[in-house]
Amino acid sequence: MARIPHVIAGEKVTDAERTQPVYNPATGEEQHELSIASVQTVEQAIAAANAALPKWRATSLTKRADVFFNLRQLLKQRTPELAAIVTSEHGKVLSDAAGEIARGLENVEFAAGLMHLLKGERDEQVSTGVDVHSVKQPVGVVAAITPFNFPVMVPLWMIASAIACGNTVVLKPSERDPSASVFIADLFREAGLPDGVLNVVHGDKVAVDTLLDSPTVKAISFVGSTPIARYIYERAAANGKRVQALGGAKNHMMVLPDADIDMAADAAVSAAYGSAGERCMAVSVVVAVGEVGDTLVPAIESRMKQLRIGDGTDPASEMGPLITREAVDRVASYVAGAAAEGGTVVVDGREQSFDGDGFFIGVSLIDHVKTDSKVYRDEIFGPVLAVVRVDSYEEGLEIINSHQFGNGTAIFTRDGGAARQFEFDVEAGMVGINVPIPVPVGSFSFGGWKDSLFGDSHIYGPESIHFYTRSKVITTRWPNPDQSKVDLGFPSNS
Repeated sequence: MARIPHVIAGEKVTDAERTQPVYNPATGEEQHELSIASVQTVEQAIAAANAALPKWRATSLTKRADVFFNLRQLLKQRTPELAAIVTSEHGKVLSDAAGEIARGLENVEFAAGLMHLLKGERDEQVSTGVDVHSVKQPVGVVAAITPFNFPVMVPLWMIASAIACGNTVVLKPSERDPSASVFIADLFREAGLPDGVLNVVHGDKVAVDTLLDSPTVKAISFVGSTPIARYIYERAAANGKRVQALGGAKNHMMVLPDADIDMAADAAVSAAYGSAGERCMAVSVVVAVGEVGDTLVPAIESRMKQLRIGDGTDPASEMGPLITREAVDRVASYVAGAAAEGGTVVVDGREQSFDGDGFFIGVSLIDHVKTDSKVYRDEIFGPVLAVVRVDSYEEGLEIINSHQFGNGTAIFTRDGGAARQFEFDVEAGMVGINVPIPVPVGSFSFGGWKDSLFGDSHIYGPESIHFYTRSKVITTRWPNPDQSKVDLGFPSNS
């Protein structure tokens, strides 16, 4: 059985002490063995990144940009191959995997504009004979800790901007679907990236803590659950590092009585069950205002019956398995307890049977969900859609704004005034108007509010350039004997 290696200074490295299996979620079979990094291996990767830093930082912006232009072409050419890798380890259908790669490409294209993104500012004659200018310089060695649900897109969210800004990177992907990160590292190298600029280590808490505690690592980027995001933020910040740690979500979709029911139902099904609900931007709660739920819920139910769930490599499949058997059991437990908490189970995904030993579960729809129930409060991260009924826009808004998470949200309506008011009122980092999954394009930044983000910088886009650089301001005056004198007063600009 093939062992998936680390990538350190351009070389494939394996740890002999600890390994763990990597499964094919569609079959339940172990398909690879993964090397789990020791402290020594992680420190080796950090040292490789640190050794590569001076030369990469000194590399011209034009040559850096060339890497990203080359990488873009390679990713486009190799998309089918990379999508197959993602499907084999994550389980999402091939079209969804290809879509993830396409969204990751946006960040590569954004990073290719580094000549513009890294421009500083200049003012001349701020005082007599004195000019001031600023430059953006890299932070240094940075770490990227990424989740299983987007093994291509999320790493590219981080490493593209980090490398473009002149930093070197240690990437720690999820140990559940690690092969995509090794593939990306190979593509970067083929695109012309020098060895050591991007290193990949696989591991668990041992690897993460080594990155958080290393004095060489200057910044940490993370996407995952809220408890781990909080832990990473607190530990990294205590060690003096910059941190952007994106946590969990419970994304609400408010549907007003005037909404196009077919459009809203299509959007709810697509956003709730795509990628088996294993998306931090999945819609997991529909807030039905007034009597709209009476027509919306049956419309959603009718569409659910037509969904095809199966192996992600089957072109007929629209939804694949969950990532692990434990995930199936966890999702099933929420559906099992829904009725006791006051919900009405309209469609029970546990009732759908599947051949083989894959990690499959059907889609579930629960109506009349109470806001004090676990189905409502918790991030289930599976194909379960809850419907909360409210009497008014104001009541629905209060429910959304009271939730601990504030990642993304959406409203469906034909009323432009209501939509504008929702945009103004709602407490979430990303808002969709008749768009159920408002993930920003690569030229904007991604991030939530409240317990969905720890740190003050959103990820990718313009805020990533700020996060991965330090500003330096230079004040200049050239010798002029007529202006030189001893003056112990505080400098003034005149």
